[in-house]
Amino acid sequence: MALDADLAKIAGLNGLTFYVNAYQIHGRQMSAFNILNFATVDSIEAQPGTRLFELWIEQKFNGIGSIRVGQLAAGNLFFVSNISSSLFINGTFGWPVIFAADLPGDGHGYPLTTPGVSLTSNLNDHLALVTGVYNGDAAGAGFTGQEETKNPAGINFRLPDPPLLMAEAQYTYNASPGLAGTLKAGGWYHFGSFQDQHFGLDDRPLADPLSVGVARTHTGDYGVYGVIDQMLWHLPGDDPKKGIGAFARLAFSPPDRNLINLYADAGIDFMGLWEQRPNDKFGLAASFSNVSPDVRQLDVAEAFLTETDKPVLSLTYELVIELTYQAQIAAGWTIQPDFQYIVHPGGGEIDPINPEISRIPNAAVFAIRSQLSF
Repeated sequence: MALDADLAKIAGLNGLTFYVNAYQIHGRQMSAFNILNFATVDSIEAQPGTRLFELWIEQKFNGIGSIRVGQLAAGNLFFVSNISSSLFINGTFGWPVIFAADLPGDGHGYPLTTPGVSLTSNLNDHLALVTGVYNGDAAGAGFTGQEETKNPAGINFRLPDPPLLMAEAQYTYNASPGLAGTLKAGGWYHFGSFQDQHFGLDDRPLADPLSVGVARTHTGDYGVYGVIDQMLWHLPGDDPKKGIGAFARLAFSPPDRNLINLYADAGIDFMGLWEQRPNDKFGLAASFSNVSPDVRQLDVAEAFLTETDKPVLSLTYELVIELTYQAQIAAGWTIQPDFQYIVHPGGGEIDPINPEISRIPNAAVFAIRSQLSF
């Protein structure tokens, strides 16, 4: 359910809008219970329940910019590829694995939101700056994985946690008539404390039997990223969004305090190319999530020093490939067959079901999504 209210028409408050949406979520989580991967194969996967998502008011200033205040999702404003988010089903093509893994409480993407304020400044017709300040942990769960349990209805409205600051520059252009493109460059800084992934307070590796066993603490965490959306070919006609478009995204975070230190994804979309089915889309995309070298070193050292029959395997990366087709059956109704292949789920973690054998096995996922909007 979503409600979008234009308060200029309702109450004569020019430029002011109100927005709220909520979810009723059902079903078993395939990634959490079956595949054990980082990148959820379904972008709407979450614990069952009724959950408030966003709740905000926004004031626009005659094309100069806007300010938004309330319960916000950073994933709706930052590191967004419009080409990617409009088609692909895997969650990482929206709120990426690197943000979900490296920020407390799964970050600030679906299904979690937190109090914050964002400011958009339109410097000219092509360049905009977007900044946002958010409470740093939507549930106060840290890295326990219990964020949805601690904030089950999305109404905690937490404020006391160290803040998260995000900033992004957006530049739009036309490479040639009909071939629009967007470049985005941004970064984030979290003011909280983060544990080292390899060394203890005594500067010994945490896996060292002589170590005190307490991780070194870092003040703050940060990351940088870039995004490009580009139309490669425009279908003759009036609609600039029909044709062939491509996207690519890249993000980096320091390896000493993060699980994922490097993330990249890219894809290509074919939009409205067939005259008989002008609203259908077809696409192919892939994402790469690299496990930080500090995490790998600790994982291998612990395996060597632990008396176990488990194989000694270093964590590596997770690769997702998605092939999908979105067919419009009627206005507001689409059916979308989807195929995904996940290489090294969980970065190549030992399989908890068969720990004596090997890693969690690669997974092939066949799915279909039906969406009805009214």
